Parts: sequence; structure tokens; C-alpha cells
Amino acid sequence: MNICPKCGLPKELCVCETIAKETQRIKVYLENKKFGKNYTIISGIDNKEIDTKKLMKTLKSELACGGTDKEGRIELQGDHRHKVKEVLIRFGFPQNMIEVK
Repeated sequence: MNICPKCGLPKELCVCETIAKETQRIKVYLENKKFGKNYTIISGIDNKEIDTKKLMKTLKSELACGGTDKEGRIELQGDHRHKVKEVLIRFGFPQNMIEVK
């Protein structure tokens, strides 16, 4: 049986990650980089409370694009702003906490 290090409850009963998702203010915006390449940037996710590696892997596979986790933000190749919002909502983030620019 796995126990959560934060609350001490078993992993099946733990709600730490759910609470963390509800308090995140996520910004999704487009940024131009070298050679006119577009990158979708997702910032505002606390990587101490949320597994950003797992989230990034899910986003990359669902959107069929490359990406990386740099400096506390997720960068995805291409313009995926509106698709990212749908995936984040399915991942458990509240819709009103996601801002798309």
C-alpha cells in the first residue's frame, strides 16, 4: 500500500493532487522562436505538486507534436492553444483556471 507523503493517507484516498489542480492558474499562449517557428507555451503549473513529465507526455502524444519541459513551463511545437485547453480539462484542471491568449 502506497502512502501519500503530504497527507499520510493511502494513495487511493489522497486528494492532494486534485486540490493542487484546482488552485493552479494556467496560461496558454503562442510564442515565436528562431526561424519563425511557433511554440505553444503552458505556464503556471506548479511542478512540485503536479507531475509535469506525465502531463507533457500525454500532451505530446495526443497532439502529435514535440515538446519539452523548461524552466517550469511546457513548450509544445506548433500552435495547439485550443486543443491544449481541452486536454487540460480532461486531465482534471478546471476550465475557469485556464487562460488562452
